[in-house]
Amino acid sequence: MNKVNRISPQGDFYGGPPRGTLMGNRGVLHNSNREIIRSSQLTRWIYCLLEFKNRRRDIMRPGHYTELFFLDEATALAAGHRPCAECQRERYNEFRIAWAKAHELDTLPTAVEIDKVLSKQRGTEQPIPDELPPGSMATTAEGTHAYYKLEQGWLLWTPTGYQELTQDLPTLTRLLTPSSTVSTILAGFRVTAPVLAPSSNALQPDAEIR
Repeated sequence: MNKVNRISPQGDFYGGPPRGTLMGNRGVLHNSNREIIRSSQLTRWIYCLLEFKNRRRDIMRPGHYTELFFLDEATALAAGHRPCAECQRERYNEFRIAWAKAHELDTLPTAVEIDKVLSKQRGTEQPIPDELPPGSMATTAEGTHAYYKLEQGWLLWTPTGYQELTQDLPTLTRLLTPSSTVSTILAGFRVTAPVLAPSSNALQPDAEIR
């Protein structure tokens, strides 16, 4: 059975089958029946590699953190997550350096400091800034669909990968990617390339992960 532990750019849960290219966590969100019963337990929302040091996990074990899955990095960032400080140490440090530059800090921020800011911005109404870097995501007033910013133009997000628009771009009024993360991208944090549909990389079973 496909578990409802995939995360959209809006930060919402949805079911598979595509697992995505990144894992993440917000704490223990499921019950003993492996059903999601809360959207978050922690202010620390991170995204992780699918494979790290040959570790293996059973998905959604009772009493253990809930494994979440993202199509790609832009999706995780839009949902309000940041790179994991353990399995993505290099990306985490790149994020911290760009964050410090964007926020004019004299020292690199701690994970706790970053998480505190992001926790206040997740799910809030954020207007789209005049300068929006590639890798950012936005939506309409209704928030039904998510759109990925390219150097030139936009892509439509779907659970199996981004698609070229088949009709005119609707009026985008709301930023999905937290504004602090957008500033961090503008300051030099480069978001990995988007996963285009169809994607064999995103079509993996979730019975077991490393």
